[in-house]
Amino acid sequence: MRTFLTGILVAALAVGTALSVTLLPFYDEKKGDVAPIVYVTAGLWIVFALAVLALRAVPARAAVILIITGSIAISGAAMFGPPNTSTDSARYAWDGIVQNAGHSPYEYVPADPALEGLRPEWLFPAPVTGADGELECVGSRILTSTEVGTGDILCTALNRAPVPTIYPPTSELVFAGVRALVSPDAEYWPMQALGALLSIAMTALLVRELRRRELDVRWAALWAWCPLVATEAVTNSHIDIVGAFLLVVATVLVSQGRRWRGGIALGAAIAAKLIPVIGAPALLRGQGWKVIVGSIAAFAVLYVPYVIASGPSVLGYLPGYLSEEGYESGDRFVLFSWFADGIAGVIIVGLIVAVTAALVWWKTDPTNPWLGQTIMIGVVLMAVTPRYPWYALLLVPMVAMSGRWEWLAVPLALTARLLLPTVDVARWSMIGAILIVGLVTVYRLRPQWFTGIGAHSEQSGLVTKR
Repeated sequence: MRTFLTGILVAALAVGTALSVTLLPFYDEKKGDVAPIVYVTAGLWIVFALAVLALRAVPARAAVILIITGSIAISGAAMFGPPNTSTDSARYAWDGIVQNAGHSPYEYVPADPALEGLRPEWLFPAPVTGADGELECVGSRILTSTEVGTGDILCTALNRAPVPTIYPPTSELVFAGVRALVSPDAEYWPMQALGALLSIAMTALLVRELRRRELDVRWAALWAWCPLVATEAVTNSHIDIVGAFLLVVATVLVSQGRRWRGGIALGAAIAAKLIPVIGAPALLRGQGWKVIVGSIAAFAVLYVPYVIASGPSVLGYLPGYLSEEGYESGDRFVLFSWFADGIAGVIIVGLIVAVTAALVWWKTDPTNPWLGQTIMIGVVLMAVTPRYPWYALLLVPMVAMSGRWEWLAVPLALTARLLLPTVDVARWSMIGAILIVGLVTVYRLRPQWFTGIGAHSEQSGLVTKR
């Protein structure tokens, strides 16, 4: 009965995911009421929690089947509609099209007329004449820009069309590879398909690693069924899924003593989005120099072709992005902006990250780095409080491997910030996440004699044996 009930809940997750991406568009030039998608998203997280709880009583073999089939079903359901909270995958498609036409993605901005002949209709629809006789851009996910040099109106699905790409070389190689397999007229589904495949592959990898470590395979459901994964890895197909997958591979390799290979995987992960660098401290104890050298070498090799083609332009829009997002000034750090504006916020966040990195490096056992990864990535997300929940794709698999389910409050808080983009929501949702993590952590660290509850597992209370 518990197996049947769990299956019903997972099916409900798949159906709810499909409905959310087909019936509840969010990113639109005229958004209207966002309440429906907020309610549906909250409902999906509740069903997810219930499904994970129900899975606890399911036999291990049946649980693995449910986890993997659920991952496939939910990932497939997430492809039922186009991106609904982000337009980033439009830039991914454009960068791939440009590269396959023989140009460096850092050479021209999308609004440059030099690439006019490469523009597919779905990314650059023609403007239409409005009721007032003026040209205007219409359609969901279509933004209004101007062409460089001519000043003509440019309708595009790309955000920041007048600026160069921000993405590092691993991402650019992925964009080119995906687009080489399809026609330029293929819209959003190719990157969604890649996101689905990587999400399912991550599920299989987590199940395998949990089994290898003789831990409870049911924890893999925290990734496989997570609403954040379905939305951000598949529907919105954020390239962060590539960085997350490579970082998990790096962590697995280092935990097995294969530090050179782990370093190479880490370097490739950093070259996907730069953010995976926060996964390095947990991997550096005991011959960490091998990991460092391997990652730097991989990072450099991946960059060489683009540096040769574009020189310093390979930095793309990264400096402008950091300034635009308020990270240079400290204005983006909403947890601290109410008492430490500007550079003071940068200093506080920098100290928190530095101290956490030092402690993680000092305390993490390189043969079991999963809790260190969870703490390092989770604390960075808490301190920085980014506007974008897809950054938490790095955190979710680490939560699954460490069994520290309370850290899922962080991606949930970031999701709330995206759907209800106000400072108050961002601040209080993250404070709530910090309280949940803190209270559960204190409970985990309680003396066993005080509670009279049975002994913890050999993993110091992280996860139970199979």
